[in-house]
Amino acid sequence: MATTPGTPRLLRAMNDRAALDLLLSEGPLSRTTLGNLTGLSKPTASQLLARLEAAGLVRASGTTAGRPGPNAQLYEINGGIAYVAGLDVTPTRIRSAVADLTGKVVGSYELPTPGRSAKGTVERVLKAIDGAAGEAGLNRGRLHRVSIGTPGGFDPTTGRLRYATHLPGWHSPHLLEELAAAIAVPLEVENDVNLAAIAEQRVGHARDSDNFVLLWGEEGIGAAVVINGRLHRGATGGAGEVAFLPLPGTPLVRNVSRSNAGGFQELAGGEPVLKLAREHGLKARTAEAAIATALRTEGAGDAVLTEFAHRLAVGLAAIVAVVDPELIVLAGGVITAGGERLRGLVQDELAELAVPRPQLLMTAITDDPVLAGALQSALTTTRDEVFDTAGPPIP
Repeated sequence: MATTPGTPRLLRAMNDRAALDLLLSEGPLSRTTLGNLTGLSKPTASQLLARLEAAGLVRASGTTAGRPGPNAQLYEINGGIAYVAGLDVTPTRIRSAVADLTGKVVGSYELPTPGRSAKGTVERVLKAIDGAAGEAGLNRGRLHRVSIGTPGGFDPTTGRLRYATHLPGWHSPHLLEELAAAIAVPLEVENDVNLAAIAEQRVGHARDSDNFVLLWGEEGIGAAVVINGRLHRGATGGAGEVAFLPLPGTPLVRNVSRSNAGGFQELAGGEPVLKLAREHGLKARTAEAAIATALRTEGAGDAVLTEFAHRLAVGLAAIVAVVDPELIVLAGGVITAGGERLRGLVQDELAELAVPRPQLLMTAITDDPVLAGALQSALTTTRDEVFDTAGPPIP
């Protein structure tokens, strides 16, 4: 019977990748444990580890202890073989972090940008990257990839940022080219809420969900839509810009691109939520603080939470009718300030407004989901490139 040329090499590559993925997910493993998990014999597992160690992909990391018999050598991913940077950009600050190949954050930096002009965007991005890299003891050239999250989305047909008129300095048609040339490492720029969904998909509640929606509520309302395991961005990068949804309970907004507002935003955005709280006698400076105060206040607070849940459910009912997700993840500071109490109210109200009954969960990513998603996005591509080449990407 004829054999397929190259099959042993292909099998080795598949075994190597399976082992690397296990070391990432399970932590340091012994040769025996790795063999048991992959189904490989001890000699084959030994050869595999020797091959990966020679390529610099894994390293010895101590020995087992506290068990009968001799201690076994443990192996782990060599995180220092590649680094990535992630950035979370808002109108008031740029937050950045650098992670090694294992996902461990090794440096972080925050650059305040209050009242900034439209000039100097590239320089600010470089300062944020260099700040995080410097804390990690690295220079920018050691980075394998950079991922940036911004409000709105870049139109793939024009290269312009859309749906984010409140972000000065990011609307030049040549900005992506200028950033890529200045950073001088592979660059990806993604909608911030999409990145929060990527974080949820990789390390949060949506790991087992192929069809889910992440609803983001801070000063603005937004959503990310994942269909069959893939982000749906739309023809112009505007999928998920649900702030523009016309909804009952608010006047119809026309010329929405000019006003940068829409029905859902006027119903459940930061300013309407703060106004709602003040109408019920709750004092707060921000919408997030208002919801947190409502959670602690009987009577008036209950009324605020019930109305806010209704408003969120009205918008979600429209989304559910089109997308029919199995899961909805609630995220963003204003929504998460309401905790499980708000989640339950939204779940109950949505059950009255929509035929599908998706599960609702509060986000599992509590520390800057956008930045976490930027790092996860960059790490996924970098791991594929580094693991598949079986060697370090940096001389």
